[in-house]
This record gives sequence, structure tokens and C-alpha cells, in this order.
Amino acid sequence: MLRKSIIVLLAGTSLGLTAPALAETETPETHARPSQGETHFVPAVGSARSQPAQADTRLAIFAPGSDPVRTKIDYEIWDFALKHILVSMGPSDGKGAPRPDPQTGTRLKHGPQSRYRLEGSMALFRFFDKDVIDSFTEYRQDLERVADTVDITSLPRNEQLAFWLNLHNVALMEQIAKEWPVREPREIELGGIPLDDAKFINLRGIPVSLRDIRENIVFRHWRDPKVIYGFWRGEIGGPHLQSYAFTGDNVTSLLDVAAADFINSLRGTQKFGSTLEVSTLYAEAAPYYFPAFESDVRAHLAHYAEPRVAELLANTSATRASIREPDIADLHGGARPPNYLFVGTLPGASGDWGGPYTSCSERVGQAACKLLADRERKLRNMERRDEPVRRVFFSNIDLPGDPPNKNAVE
Repeated sequence: MLRKSIIVLLAGTSLGLTAPALAETETPETHARPSQGETHFVPAVGSARSQPAQADTRLAIFAPGSDPVRTKIDYEIWDFALKHILVSMGPSDGKGAPRPDPQTGTRLKHGPQSRYRLEGSMALFRFFDKDVIDSFTEYRQDLERVADTVDITSLPRNEQLAFWLNLHNVALMEQIAKEWPVREPREIELGGIPLDDAKFINLRGIPVSLRDIRENIVFRHWRDPKVIYGFWRGEIGGPHLQSYAFTGDNVTSLLDVAAADFINSLRGTQKFGSTLEVSTLYAEAAPYYFPAFESDVRAHLAHYAEPRVAELLANTSATRASIREPDIADLHGGARPPNYLFVGTLPGASGDWGGPYTSCSERVGQAACKLLADRERKLRNMERRDEPVRRVFFSNIDLPGDPPNKNAVE
């Protein structure tokens, strides 16, 4: 029987991660979500693989079937966890965060330093104790057992996609939590192998890596490039981890929300002279989705572009994949805050921008408190300018007689 592990959360809530359940029915819900910049050089797109990597032939057993069985997997526990271990920074305002100031009385800087730190979402790794981390491991193993128990390929395509996205993100969260504090997730190695390529996941007796799930299962069998936004990379520069678990019902809508968030952020698109700078994420996915890189990427971006990005597309003639930010997407920047630098605040105390500090205490740390204050200020300024500070998505609604693959992500 699965040992119950408790996650002690920042808000004082507790939750146990237990096995995901199989369900024949699941209630659909409607959810509400909330200039020229610095760019980083990477090798030209032409140096990327011109063809998808040779897949492990054993992974062919995970190719989607053509006769789906209408079964669903319930991720309620993972969904609950996500709502308590993340801080959403809100949509991008199109402005890079200013350079953080050193801590009072020192030249030291703590917490996230990236100019993209007010975008996406931040995990609360500092508050994950051993029981929390063990709980993630057990949940990942439970998902592996689901693949042993159920033929994933026989499920509707959206159910399959939700499974692969959740498994990838749970497994990555687990491994980063085990290694924290760490500044960049890509620095992590398992047995001397980079985390992305380490085959620590076991599915039906087959060792599988995070890259295998992305490229050799999902990218290989799903044609819509919006699937790339469902894979959390643990980095500030990547797609953000949303506070909802993917399900067969919501995966289409959640991927659209994630795509719009990333494409219309500085992490996704910027302008440098007459060149449209885009995330290196697109170069990585080019062999699967953007073979004619510039035209394909631009067409994809245009589908989700809001006015700022639409203007960038109209006013640039070249495209270059150069935006990257490998810093960890962690409220504390991948390091334990030095408590001796904390300056306590009395109830009702305000930051230098005139608003209250949010959930600040010595337990949180001064740098994280400042980041939360900057987040609050950004969102209030956006509201004053009548800019949206949240996105809304609607889950698919199943009606009697609907085909199993209605609204499937192809």
C-alpha cells in the first residue's frame, strides 16, 4: 500500500499525493486564470538537427492507437498540489524586470536575477522537505504503474497527451526538488548523465527519459506545435507550469493558454533591429514542427499574437532563435536565503511602491518578498492601464453521442 507522504505548504495546508485514479466519468468545469531587450546568442538554427532524433524502437509501443477506449485518468491530487506549490507571476507586460538591487548594506544579490523573473510561474522549492520530495517520487511511480495497468495508447488522444505532459512535469519537479538548491536545472546529472537524457522513468519495463517523452513520444505523434508549451522545463525562460493538471477535457484549452502566454512574453519574442528574436525552444522543436524555420515559426506565432507581437511580426524581416534563460523557475532563485539579511515588516507595512508586502516573513526571505512586491506592483500597473492580468479557459464539455476524440489535439 502506498505510504502517505505529506506536503507542508507555505500557506500551512497539507496534502497527500496518492495514486491517480481511473474514472469513467469526470465533471467538466470552467476555469479562470489569471523595446528592444537583451538577447542571448546561440548557434544558428541550421546547426540544429535537420531530422528528428532516431527514436528508441521500443518506444513505438506508445504510438497512439486508432480505436480509442473512452476511459479517463483523474489527476485531482496533482491538480491540488500545483495550486499550492506555485506562484503565478501573471502575464507579461512587455517590459523586462529591472536589475535587482543588492541587499541593504551589502553588495550581495539574492533571489532570481533574470529580467524575465516577473513572467511565468515560480515554484516554492525551499519549502519542500524530505516528505514532500518522497511524495513526488511516489506519485511519479504511481503514474508509471498506470502505464503498466492501462494501455495508454488505447485512450483518446487528449487523454494520452495529458498523461505524457503530467508524467514529464511531475518527474522533472521531483528531480529538481531532490537536487535543490541548484541555479540551473540543466546542471543536474543522474549518474553522470544530464537530467534531460537520464532514463530514470520506467514504463512497461522500458527506461525512458524526459527527452524521450517530449520528442520520441509526443513530438513524434502529435502534429500541433502547441504541445511544446505543455512541457515545463524548470527554467524561467521556458513555458510556465500552470496551476492546473492536464486532463483529457482541458488539455486543448490549457495548451492554448500556455501558448498565448509564452508567445506574448519577452521569453518568447523580442525585437532587435529588423530581426525577430525568438526563444531557442523553437530551434529545439524545429525538426518536428518548423522545418521551414522562419516562415513556419512566424505563422505559428501569428496564430496567438497579441498586438505587441503582431507589431513585431509586421516590423521585422528576419527571425533568429536566440532568447534563452536557464535560471531555475524558483521563488528563491535556487538558493537558500540568508536570514541574517532579512528586514522584518510590521503588519500593514508597505514596499517602496506604496503597496503591501505579500505573505512576507523571515521564513520567506527578503529577496522573495521583494519579488512578490514587484509582482504585485506590475499587476496593479497593468490593471490601471486596462491590460488583462489573467487568462480564461473553458474545458471541453462532453455531450451524449460525442466521438471520443472530439476537440483532440492532433
